Amino acid sequence: MAKTGNNKKKTARRATARRRPVFIVDGSRTPQLKARNRPGPFHAADLVIGCGRPLLARQPFEPGAFDEVILGCVMPGPDEVNIGRVAALRLGVPQSVPAWTVQRNCASGMQALDSAARNIACGRAELVLAGGVEAMSHAPILFSEAMAAWLGAWTAARSLPQRLQTLAQLRPAHIKPIIGLLRGLTDPVVGLSMGQTAENLAFRFGISREEMDRYALRSHERLARAIDKAYLQEVEAIYDTRGKPHLHDDGLRADTTLEKLAKLRPVFDKPFGNVTAGNSAQISDGAALLILASEKAIEQYDLPVLGRLVDTQWAGLDPAQMGLGPVHATAPLLQRHRLKLEDIDFWEINEAFAAQVLACLRAFADDDYCRNELGLKAALGRLDEERLNVDGGGISLGHPVGASGARITLHLLHVLARHDARRGIATLCIGGGQGGAVLVERIAS
Repeated sequence: MAKTGNNKKKTARRATARRRPVFIVDGSRTPQLKARNRPGPFHAADLVIGCGRPLLARQPFEPGAFDEVILGCVMPGPDEVNIGRVAALRLGVPQSVPAWTVQRNCASGMQALDSAARNIACGRAELVLAGGVEAMSHAPILFSEAMAAWLGAWTAARSLPQRLQTLAQLRPAHIKPIIGLLRGLTDPVVGLSMGQTAENLAFRFGISREEMDRYALRSHERLARAIDKAYLQEVEAIYDTRGKPHLHDDGLRADTTLEKLAKLRPVFDKPFGNVTAGNSAQISDGAALLILASEKAIEQYDLPVLGRLVDTQWAGLDPAQMGLGPVHATAPLLQRHRLKLEDIDFWEINEAFAAQVLACLRAFADDDYCRNELGLKAALGRLDEERLNVDGGGISLGHPVGASGARITLHLLHVLARHDARRGIATLCIGGGQGGAVLVERIAS
């Protein structure tokens, strides 16, 4: 069992590794588009271009000023294997600027920010374009190994008799497709889908179906309000090949009610479960990009500052309890900076599942959990839900896995600015049993 106290030396080393301050100066994202049982209008690189072009167009420097481009992506297509490089070149970043791709499941976009920040902090870079992208509707459909072996035999067959013999060995089971997205959302070590891990947390913390549905309803209500009041200033309109504009996150169900949510059947534990499509994050396509800069770059180009990326933290835990990753990542981050929950003005906890977010809130406030799992003396406390995901989250606007870590960080900075607040934490759970968290501070003008 990993305890926070056992990690003090490691976290101290991580803290001292950042010698120079790192700033976020600007960012943008696409609308997040719900997957609707068919490939969506944009491939992953198209999404990056959609939010990247207006972002770069308003900068006072040329794209060649970037020292590198880093993108998080879980499932890049076969034509976008190093999607960081593909997108950078399509955005007009010169060939001389290196670009690369990182993968940490749901936190890939946050990992891109962390990688960029570390390079700036140690002096290896001054200006970095970083973020994440996912086109989940374009997740691959695969053949089985048996089909791959048959195709190999078919290719090797030279004569007509050999081909007829090979053809006779083809069975209907060979052509049964494997849905890559479903495989990717299932943990191969513990054999559980992400939704089943959410059911685990609901059982562990006694979270009812009604509590989950109430949380989901609130997510939609908050997103509806945010769109109505034009709070989502970081969203860039994108246009598909038919000229159709996509202006808003289209997974919003503004007319949903508790009664409608209650009618949905469980998805992951069909006889007895409580996790449904309505109280889970939506499968969606989207991208988010941020520009990170050193103090030297800010002075050189006279850049505005959204905030400072103060620190990040990564944590590991039981894959079957992966939804509690935000608690495990946040605890050492708070300790390292001598902060309490109430010292954080606003929070973004990625809404993979309503049960998962609610379980995190209960774990923060649970003495036994904080002692036994985190090595703390007592509970961290109660997080004020009025300061959590104030404009909705993955349940209402979607969770394109490679992009979400970047999206919640960017939006958190906009929330801090809107409320004239100082400090925020963005955090998420990660498939495979991990958690990630980033601490940001707004720089008062």
